[in-house]
Amino acid sequence: MISIDNLAVEFSGTALFSDVSFVINPTDKIALMGKNGAGKSTMMKIVAGRQNPTRGHVRAPKEAVIAYLPQHLLTEDNCTVFEEAAKAFKHVYDMRDQMEVLNKALETRTDYESDEYMSIIEQVSDLGEKYYALEDVNYDAEVEKALKGLGFRQDDFTRFTNEFSGGWRMRIELAKILLQKPDLILLDEPTNHIDIESVIWLEDFLVNKADAVMVISHDRAFIDNITNRTIEVTMGRIYDYKANYSHYLQLREDRRVHQIKAYQEQQKYIADNMAFIERFKGTYSKTNQVTSRERMLEKLQIIEIDEVDNSALKLSFPPAPRSGDYPVSVQNLTKKYDDVVVFSDANMSIKRGEKVSFVGRNGEGKSTMIKAILGQIDFEGECSLGHNVQVGYFAQNQAALLDNDLTVFQTVDEVAKGDARTGVKNILGRFMFKGDDIDKKVGVLSGGEKTRLAMVKLLLEPVNLLILDEPTNHLDLKSKDVLKEALKTFDGTLVLVSHDRDFLQGLSEKVFEFKEQRVIEHFETIDAFLERNRIKSIADINLMK
Repeated sequence: MISIDNLAVEFSGTALFSDVSFVINPTDKIALMGKNGAGKSTMMKIVAGRQNPTRGHVRAPKEAVIAYLPQHLLTEDNCTVFEEAAKAFKHVYDMRDQMEVLNKALETRTDYESDEYMSIIEQVSDLGEKYYALEDVNYDAEVEKALKGLGFRQDDFTRFTNEFSGGWRMRIELAKILLQKPDLILLDEPTNHIDIESVIWLEDFLVNKADAVMVISHDRAFIDNITNRTIEVTMGRIYDYKANYSHYLQLREDRRVHQIKAYQEQQKYIADNMAFIERFKGTYSKTNQVTSRERMLEKLQIIEIDEVDNSALKLSFPPAPRSGDYPVSVQNLTKKYDDVVVFSDANMSIKRGEKVSFVGRNGEGKSTMIKAILGQIDFEGECSLGHNVQVGYFAQNQAALLDNDLTVFQTVDEVAKGDARTGVKNILGRFMFKGDDIDKKVGVLSGGEKTRLAMVKLLLEPVNLLILDEPTNHLDLKSKDVLKEALKTFDGTLVLVSHDRDFLQGLSEKVFEFKEQRVIEHFETIDAFLERNRIKSIADINLMK
């Protein structure tokens, strides 16, 4: 059991939260929720021991292992993927290596009666007792299983970690955490950089193999599937629910209804007493009653109604200009990088107004196909855009491509044309950039703010082919819902790549699956495809156990 006692964090005299106390039990699966800026990540860092509170304590058993995966990793390593993941068992390997050194020393020494010789024997005995008391585990096999579950291929194991993107390095760090079998796993946005199959694998692991878990995530399906408890951080305090996210939303609404009712009753009570005081103030016979009521009102604790995050993205796509019947046409398309085949003989026809999803594990060619459609790479075969196709493209790293030295206003103003230039402030306001926000430098924005700003640029001109590659990374739940509804009403053609199952559901009527160097067309909704593959993926996961 891990106890959080009277935590408080203050910045320049302003409290982020105060007097926060709760207990993490051995099997709790906790979603840490709250609006951006409420203090979720700060609280998680304190529990992880990465940040000190202004006041309060985190108390855990001495032998407890708390593992933390931050939202952003800054590590750069020059060992192989397998070697880095195997560091999860460093303490085991260190014990084994130390025993070998000590045993070799015993083999070469002849001073059998010396104190030093006896000391080495004692060390070997103590280490051996600890080492052989460990569970009999094939550690190399465990490392391999975890890496494959998170999307790595066998030939990736010997590649150096600095060859991989930040998202893949995060998976390596996640593998190390999972292999340690910690008492508490702390995860801050763990699904932002992993594909659907890996998310399903991670869900299964956290539910069936992990002990206590605390997670911050904007992936509704993920947190619903893994959590049995929700802690909401709001207005400097917490509310603790024995419920998953969807149930918590209902309970939170019930709580606000009761708060509003109690607040209104209290306000009426205050008004009635104030009226009595005003009416009888100075009346000798009522002096004691007036004084009593004044004191009572002074001591009365005013009921607070929990704040609701009313900031919301206001998003609608301009009417799409009419394009040809087939905005995207691909025939016998093959793409190789040297001798590595990404996919071969791919065929694809996307009709005007059709909404399709590209799905598959990372590295199977989804983003490569998008680059081929946009004419950004060379390839074999044919790939063409139809008549009058006007493309709007949101890249997976679109937010990172913004100029950090420009302000929010300058970023939009430099690409706005015609009438849009006179309405830049209004456009930014629809995307939750108001007041002084528009003068902020891009470099100080959060990941979600950068994503919203990149989306503003996308909407400045009408398009009829929208290509979105992981558009929801760093967007909060409310913004994702607004984007989803806007895409449903978009009257152009949509090509969507996303690992977020809740976001994908109901958005496309056809699926192109990228798998084993092929592109497979499925004439079914994304909902049907995901359900069919969820069952298959879970069956595959169970075979790995």
